[in-house]
Amino acid sequence: MAAKPGAPRRPQVSRALARPLLFSLLADEGESMSEPILILSDSLQPGDWDAYAIAVDREDAAELLSEREFAAICLDRQAHDQALADVRWLRPRRNRLAVLALVDATRVRSAVDLLTSGVEEIVVREEASPDGILERVEGMRARLQPAPPPRATDHIVAHGSAMSGVLELVAKAQRSTATVLIQGETGTGKEVVARAIHQGGDRRDGAFVAINCTAFPETLLESELFGAERGAYTGATRNRRGHFEQAHGGTLFLDEVGETTLGFQVKLLRALQEGVIRPLGASRETRVDVRVIAATNRDLAQCVERGEFRRDLFYRLNVFPISIPPLRSRSGDVLPLARIALERHAGDAEPMEVSADAARLLETYDWPGNVRELENEVARITTIASSERVLTASMLSSQIRGTSPALPPDGASETLRETMARFESWLLRRALEQHGGRRIATARSLGITRECLYKKLKRHGLQ
Repeated sequence: MAAKPGAPRRPQVSRALARPLLFSLLADEGESMSEPILILSDSLQPGDWDAYAIAVDREDAAELLSEREFAAICLDRQAHDQALADVRWLRPRRNRLAVLALVDATRVRSAVDLLTSGVEEIVVREEASPDGILERVEGMRARLQPAPPPRATDHIVAHGSAMSGVLELVAKAQRSTATVLIQGETGTGKEVVARAIHQGGDRRDGAFVAINCTAFPETLLESELFGAERGAYTGATRNRRGHFEQAHGGTLFLDEVGETTLGFQVKLLRALQEGVIRPLGASRETRVDVRVIAATNRDLAQCVERGEFRRDLFYRLNVFPISIPPLRSRSGDVLPLARIALERHAGDAEPMEVSADAARLLETYDWPGNVRELENEVARITTIASSERVLTASMLSSQIRGTSPALPPDGASETLRETMARFESWLLRRALEQHGGRRIATARSLGITRECLYKKLKRHGLQ
């Protein structure tokens, strides 16, 4: 007897096994859904039921995802590795669609791996019912509404409570025109926050111009910021627009403003107060319309008390302060940040997964170099282990694995002085590595003077 036109087709009797029959019942229950479920299956064939779109491989799935809208994605794979590969493949292509997976009751490990890889719901195949699956699909659809337009804060990772206050302040700063002072340790992402403020504010259509104040000596820093007329100094063969003029109508980000000299601070204060600059060698001033966001890894209030930073400039910059917590107090953000970095460095390839042991070490390490140190760690690993699929604990740097100098064995003749010297040498090497060999930053992180650092480096043969 021929099937009625438009009626869902039923599987043939020879394929009336548990998996096809389950989806046959689902087809009856799901006919009223406005959008079908995309099924990646190795037991079904395309065209089995009109209520579903069935893909036997990723090529089919890619074509279907590009052609129509779906309520959810269901994985129906017998092989564990195949299901995990599907999840990784779907990650950049699912467009916020919920993914559920059918798993045999005996495969607990498979369920755990799928959940940690991005599957939202696990359905035990032996206990599955059409009503139960459809109820889960509707629940997932309610939780995963269509993606909103990209927000300026989307690049700020804030999975824990430590950064929630920062996001609130960023939102307020976006609605304001006030000068912002961002304080935080080196590598915490101060420029990321500054860009989010710019991109979410009224000046988003203007330029965002960033400069690191420690990258130039005072005279060159002036020419970089304020510009220079032809002939103002040796090598100035043409007029040069400074960063203030380049940022006209937009935002100027002054990174490490706490490292500037008192003489330069006077000129910066005038530019902020009056809204005018005078390029080097110029006879007249130029008016600029710029919002300034400054950043520092120092406590500027203490610098003011020590006479290292102008009090009036501090008050001018500290109109809207934002303090970014160090990564060691954001343990919930470490793995999301690591996965983002892994995806970025993977390019067109599949990003590496993070093993449980490696994840535990990453989350418990104190990250003195903060997000920048984490980024560098991921870059190093993806370079030397580009063919690996899983990031394991053995790939991590020695300081993350906790392989600090071991204590001497019982009965060893090492004195306290020798033990302390060995540990100090290790600590100095680690600090230098974390700060890229920069002596001033290394000394500051260790809480010693630059002269003291040089003496210790010489003593340990580390110069």
